[in-house]
Amino acid sequence: MAKILVYNSDINRMQVFYRELNEAMPYNSNRTLTVGEFRGSSTSNILWTDLRCMEAWNSFRYLYGKGIYVGFAFKRPWEGGHGILSQHYAGVAFDVGQNLTNVERNNMRNLAKQSGIWNYVEPAEDTPRWVHFDERQVPSGYPIIRNGSRGVYVCIAQDCLINLGYNTGGLDGVFGGNTYNSVIEYQRTRSLSVDGIIGPNTWRTLMNEVVGMGPTSTTVN
Repeated sequence: MAKILVYNSDINRMQVFYRELNEAMPYNSNRTLTVGEFRGSSTSNILWTDLRCMEAWNSFRYLYGKGIYVGFAFKRPWEGGHGILSQHYAGVAFDVGQNLTNVERNNMRNLAKQSGIWNYVEPAEDTPRWVHFDERQVPSGYPIIRNGSRGVYVCIAQDCLINLGYNTGGLDGVFGGNTYNSVIEYQRTRSLSVDGIIGPNTWRTLMNEVVGMGPTSTTVN
């Protein structure tokens, strides 16, 4: 049984679902994406994603008109496997089509670009053996988050801080007082600007430290 956090921007809330691996992801239409497919090689029992990402998947899957093999989707930062600011850690990215021919992959990639459904589609020269598309919030990297923010990027920050032993008050995607205090303490000990805001410098430092480090005694799973 997996616990799935979904940020719903329509109501600005983190929603919580519990699903078996063979069940459809929350907000998925016609069971075209199961929890197991989304989790992929991750060993985590806690997953997160965004409603807009699920809606983008539904739209693209309908447009494509047939099954899509998902090689990689979700990962938690401490599991690694991707770049330090990968959208896979946000639960809004898919690497698909590893079972297709080059021609079929190019057709899918072109369809993804032309559809305008995804915020970003990786060029073929960067991902020749799969198709990458995601629903990132900013053109590159992660958005700035602060006290009051909610969503999947808050989940990333909380997960990293918890893994390093900081008390964020939970892994819930809500940037509240405990998370703010943890960010302040983290910034102070890493000689960063101490403002409680996670911007480019704090993101880079935090992710460089945590990505691929593995679980610790404080990891929440």
